[in-house]
Amino acid sequence: MLDYELLEKLCRAGGISGSEDDVRNIIIEEITPYADDIKTDNQGNLIVFKKGRKTPEKRMLVSAHMDEVGFIVTYINSDGTLKFTSVGGINDSAAFAKNVLIGKNKLRGVVNAKPVHLLKPDERKKNPPIDTLSIDIGADSKEEAEKYVSLGDSVVFDSLYENKDGRIISKAIDDRFGCLVLIEMIRSELEYDMYFSFVVQEEIGLRGAKTAAFSVEPDCAVVVEATTASDVPYAENEKKVCCVGDGAVISFMDRATIYDKEYYRLGMELAKKHGVKVQTKTMIAGGNDAGAIHCSRGGVRTMAVSVPCRYIHSSSSLASVEDMEAVYAIVKASAEKILSL
Repeated sequence: MLDYELLEKLCRAGGISGSEDDVRNIIIEEITPYADDIKTDNQGNLIVFKKGRKTPEKRMLVSAHMDEVGFIVTYINSDGTLKFTSVGGINDSAAFAKNVLIGKNKLRGVVNAKPVHLLKPDERKKNPPIDTLSIDIGADSKEEAEKYVSLGDSVVFDSLYENKDGRIISKAIDDRFGCLVLIEMIRSELEYDMYFSFVVQEEIGLRGAKTAAFSVEPDCAVVVEATTASDVPYAENEKKVCCVGDGAVISFMDRATIYDKEYYRLGMELAKKHGVKVQTKTMIAGGNDAGAIHCSRGGVRTMAVSVPCRYIHSSSSLASVEDMEAVYAIVKASAEKILSL
């Protein structure tokens, strides 16, 4: 069973792209007794080497990203409210009226918009764009707000973490769950030597993965992610993409990567062999760090294994414990099988 108390700790930590320090510090604390080498590069990626029972001919990289979507403070209004912009892909509807935490001191605020009684009829039918919103921290003036907030401060959702009846609801399951999988692998006994990268800035363009893969120079890679599950009442057939409770998601293609076909088949076969539930995505959508990793240097044979996650990139996403266990089983089995070939 995965360490879900640690997952809660990881999810509760704040870490938008470019501000992953708190998440990285948790990971370092957790893996230090088990890893053979830990380095933080100039960009903030955490690159880890774990010795296994055997040294393989190929170099394997298992990767997950530390950052989450969120916001950044761009201006302080004269009335003490804060203007902000999104960091990563967030729908306008996911921001309004949400509680948030600002900066290193985790100052509380709430995202506000024009009051409903002041809206024109056509405005009431639309989600307010992010550039029309502001954050209220209770300050009465710009001068008062400046005592607590600076331009460039990161802003994360302030939401509950709940694990009940096999379902986890939290912010940042994308991709703190992936970080958990890597931590659990580092804690375990491995059959083969492996490299692990906990990377930064995935949500704004796969930036950390690009530099981490260049440094590690892997021959093969497994990316551990969370992916959009649209198994909700208004989506039908292939529009569901994947479903919570139907197992780990092994992708054959997305908007950033056409995955190694042999590794895709291998993952599916291992799932069947070990009795692990597995599915694939029924739409070509999204992307992840594989898009940068598989193009690194002379090319890297890459697969991605993801946990299906509803309401991804919002204040409260939802995923299944059963699916999470399936992802871990397939990632570990696939990485070791690839190195044995």
